[in-house]
Amino acid sequence: MMEGNIWQLLAGFVAAMGIPSAIMGLIVWRLEGRISKRERDHEEQDKSQKDLIVLLVQSTSASIALGEATAKAVQRIPDAHCNGDMHAALEYATNIKHKQKEFLTKQGIDALLD
Repeated sequence: MMEGNIWQLLAGFVAAMGIPSAIMGLIVWRLEGRISKRERDHEEQDKSQKDLIVLLVQSTSASIALGEATAKAVQRIPDAHCNGDMHAALEYATNIKHKQKEFLTKQGIDALLD
């Protein structure tokens, strides 16, 4: 009869050891799922932010191009009497456009080398 009790004790011990392991396995599995979901969400948010920045840069470039074209067109009108403000604004817009291109070029090169 003692032999039956030992096997029962051993089976009970193994079962008791397996339950905490199973619970921990379930907890770890749930945590991994949450972490991977957060990583996916974060990657989607990063992509959306990058897309927004690209659109902002493109719209800035388009605005500068439109401003330059307008200023040059107004300068060609004989009766427009452009003052120094128009010439200064055109020069400023051109300068900013070149600085923006230089910055973006440098960022692109830095990203390629990293």
